[in-house]
Amino acid sequence: MKRQIGKHEFAEKIMENRKRFYCIAYSYVKNEQDALDIVSEASCKGLLHLKDLDSAEYFVTWMTRIIVNTSIDFIRKNSRLAPLPEDSGGYPEAAQAGEASETGPDRESLMDLYNALDILEPEERTYIVLRYFEAYNFREIAQMLRLPESTVKSRSYRALDKMKRHMTGG
Repeated sequence: MKRQIGKHEFAEKIMENRKRFYCIAYSYVKNEQDALDIVSEASCKGLLHLKDLDSAEYFVTWMTRIIVNTSIDFIRKNSRLAPLPEDSGGYPEAAQAGEASETGPDRESLMDLYNALDILEPEERTYIVLRYFEAYNFREIAQMLRLPESTVKSRSYRALDKMKRHMTGG
């Protein structure tokens, strides 16, 4: 049975997932304040369209899609990507705060990765962020974006190849 959520549960779920939503927005705009604004705007959109959420179990997927679309809209409106802040190292505070494992990538590798993400179009970046940063599988991404799974796979691999060529200088 489908279970709708109310405004209070919506607020709780937003708070539970705020770091995840922030990181998604940040991966698009590379600016703390803009990412926070995007999450705030997306939360308002989500609240206004709460009746459209089919079931509470799809909340994170549903809000992720709203965050992604709001991020892309933000980039289009501003027609530029925000520059990397000098002191951030090019990645969100979550990574700076020591959440990356000891065996995870070093700061320079992360800078290279974020620079490679910057060469992608916003739509291309969506596939990489959802697949590799948020760990959604291709089927989930296809459902979220309302695209065939084969399309999601081919666009993901094409974006990865573009990033690889950039990083290897080819």
